[in-house]
Amino acid sequence: MQKIKIAEKQFEIFLENETINKRIRLIGVQLNLAYEDKCPLFIGILNGSFLFMADLIKEITIPCEVAFMRVASYDGASSSGQVKELIGLPPNISGRDIIVIEDIVDTGLTLTHILKTIKALKPASVKVASLLLKPSALKYQIEDLEYVGFEIPNEFVVGYGLDYNGLGRNLIDIYSATEG
Repeated sequence: MQKIKIAEKQFEIFLENETINKRIRLIGVQLNLAYEDKCPLFIGILNGSFLFMADLIKEITIPCEVAFMRVASYDGASSSGQVKELIGLPPNISGRDIIVIEDIVDTGLTLTHILKTIKALKPASVKVASLLLKPSALKYQIEDLEYVGFEIPNEFVVGYGLDYNGLGRNLIDIYSATEG
């Protein structure tokens, strides 16, 4: 099993890039069918979703637009419990079909804040596509979470856009923290 070290933490391979890409292709097919006669606006949540969003957008064959929003709720490896908006929503989302792109949903705090902010601007529809979901960590029910790449245990993961104190986003695979 391939292991790596980031800062002082040890990680082992959890999801290989080939597996991730196969799942992203499937989500792309689902989105192309669901939004066949529409022009959705994909809103990537920075920083973590940038690789997932880039690879997902390559699978989208329908007309679409792309925007980004940046929020922060993490302090190292755990949620701080508060959400700060660092880069806001694009203008004119009223009446639009919105697809929020997340790297990971764990407690759901950040996503709940984002969805409340988006829905206040009266879009036609809102759905969420997240590469990873930690069902056992969820503290908020998220009805708009329509597309999930992988359900994973409540473990700390890094790579493919996910970081540990800013490091590891560039890894093409996803790794989970180990004890040693």
